[in-house]
Amino acid sequence: MDQSNYIFGIRAVMEAVEAGREIDKVLVRKDLSGPLASELMALLRAGKIVVQRVPEERINRITRKNHQGVVAYLSAVSYHSLNHIVPELYEEGITPFIVVLDGITDVRNFGAIARTCECAGVNAIVIPERGSVSVGADAVKTSAGALMSLPVCRERNLSGAVKFLKECGYTIVAANEKSKTNYTDGNYCGPIALVMGSEDTGISPEIMRQCDMPVSIPQFGKIQSLNVSVAAGVMIYEVVRQRLKGGMAFSE
Repeated sequence: MDQSNYIFGIRAVMEAVEAGREIDKVLVRKDLSGPLASELMALLRAGKIVVQRVPEERINRITRKNHQGVVAYLSAVSYHSLNHIVPELYEEGITPFIVVLDGITDVRNFGAIARTCECAGVNAIVIPERGSVSVGADAVKTSAGALMSLPVCRERNLSGAVKFLKECGYTIVAANEKSKTNYTDGNYCGPIALVMGSEDTGISPEIMRQCDMPVSIPQFGKIQSLNVSVAAGVMIYEVVRQRLKGGMAFSE
């Protein structure tokens, strides 16, 4: 693993937090205790930083140096606030298009989706704080650098984020193989939030219940399962096709 992706040691992590470094998550040894550890945990809670309690063996697989039971993964990008992006898009006078990724954990799929989003003029990607891929150097590299210019919003409550988008006038489109509506039959010329789920579990039921338009991509082979990055590409460019046909402008 590229050592520029993480830092280790209690003091080093505390200093990074206090310096305002963008931290994706912190792995903390399960039995870590003591005054300094308590100070670290209070700092992480105040910064609303994701903490995962893990066995020491997992941390040892990352580094054998004196980690003191703490490793912090650094984010390669600065996250944006969905609460800020939504009104900004409306103020710009464009018809917004946001992609919501529910449970995408494979960095290659995430990078490929981000690259497609950037090429297609998607305005932002929304991911959950937990149960999602880390936006590190590997993700940026896989996206061919797209993540350096494409806003990524990391939300503590993804279902709440989808509800917020819906309340702001977005049509929530869900790519769901069980839907009887062909994806080409949907109307994507208004404000759209496209939800893509993980390959193993799909879109969570809680988010699925909020979707206005579940659609499916026809499949005729024996596998009956498209890679999520491929499915996202098909869906994203159907939105592009319809908007170009309608003479709609895209933001640059």
